[in-house]
Formats: sequence, C-alpha cells, structure tokens
Amino acid sequence: MSKNTYLPTLPFPYDFDTVAILKMLAKAHKALAELKGSEDILPNKTILVSALSLQEAKDSSEIENIITTHDELYRSNYAAGYFTSTAAKEVFAYKNALFK
Repeated sequence: MSKNTYLPTLPFPYDFDTVAILKMLAKAHKALAELKGSEDILPNKTILVSALSLQEAKDSSEIENIITTHDELYRSNYAAGYFTSTAAKEVFAYKNALFK
C-alpha cells in the first residue's frame, strides 16, 4: 500500500482552538438551534428530510451514470409504484436505502 502524501499525520499540527474558529463554531451552533426550533412549525417534519435525501440520492446516482431530473423525480410516485423513468426508480431505491 502506498503512503498517502496528501493527509497529514495525527495529531494535526494546527491549533483549532483559536478565537476565530470558536466564533464560527458559536455561529454554527446558533444556526442549528434556530433550525431545530423551526422544525415545530412544519406539520410533517419528514418532508424536509425526505427532500434532502432525495437530492442526495439523485446527486450520488449521477456518479453511477444514473441521470434523472428533479421534474422526473417529483412527477414519480413511489408509494403508487409509478415512476417516470427507470433512472427515477433507481434514485428512489437509493433514497430508501439511505433511510434504512
């Protein structure tokens, strides 16, 4: 096995406890807290996760040369077993695998 010259050895020779990083961490924490608080206004919380996982499945499937469009995906109906293309069917199968 060849040695990977792109990754530094652990521990990293960098101090991550800087004021700038800690300030960014605080901002990220606040944004995540706001997002978590806003989930209560959604009547069905799985809608957001479902849409994000469908996007991930679509993008990841392109690596395997399974190409579809958002339009094809949203016109398909997984529950009814109706798919606008075989690529859309594959993307939905990938999305379901993500949930499992």
